[in-house]
Amino acid sequence: QVQLVESGGGMVQAGDSLRLSCTASGRPFSTYFMGWFRQAPGKEREFVAAISWNGYSRYYADSVKGRFTTSRDNAKNTLYLQMDSLKPEDTAVYSCAASRRGDNPSYVLLYDYWGQGTQVTVSS
Repeated sequence: QVQLVESGGGMVQAGDSLRLSCTASGRPFSTYFMGWFRQAPGKEREFVAAISWNGYSRYYADSVKGRFTTSRDNAKNTLYLQMDSLKPEDTAVYSCAASRRGDNPSYVLLYDYWGQGTQVTVSS
């Protein structure tokens, strides 16, 4: 199995940028398909972005496409989410997740392991 720890969240103003990191330990990081999800108060968890094992394929929710970029460094066992042009509606707890499969990247039940999440708050 793999353990995931997110970092990099915080409070920013609309238009600012943040970079989230997700550090993995345990089973080799490169064997996992990785995803980012977020959950705002009173709302369902929603898909944000995902990246394939080698980083060649990336997937984004329409709401973040063109503003967010996910990447990974398998040598450092780390997943990243660069968030630019942040909006108040991006406010949520962001979590990274790992899956041995990659056939439906936005499907929350695809993922086997989850981090504890990091809070991102965007003020207007």
